[in-house]
Amino acid sequence: METAVSITEVPIRLTYERWYHITENHDDLASYFHEVLETVEKPNVIVRGSGGAYKAARNYGKNKWMVVVYREISKSDGFVITAYFLPTKPKGEIIWQRH
Repeated sequence: METAVSITEVPIRLTYERWYHITENHDDLASYFHEVLETVEKPNVIVRGSGGAYKAARNYGKNKWMVVVYREISKSDGFVITAYFLPTKPKGEIIWQRH
């Protein structure tokens, strides 16, 4: 298990079970383990997800946005739900943006 710290200073866990799930469903992410953690720690934008989740997004080049969906359970714990690539910045209510 690895941990990243979100912009609200909450430790976000990426368990090996979740990583297996992510790479089984999104095999294009197989070599991007550290980038998933980096996206949580240094996103370009955070969009509100469903059910209290957040979508951290980071641009990795033209038409390549990594989106990491995570949930903060408390001020001291959170976890990654899934991750995937999009060709554009995710749509939705922007709750934080890097300036």
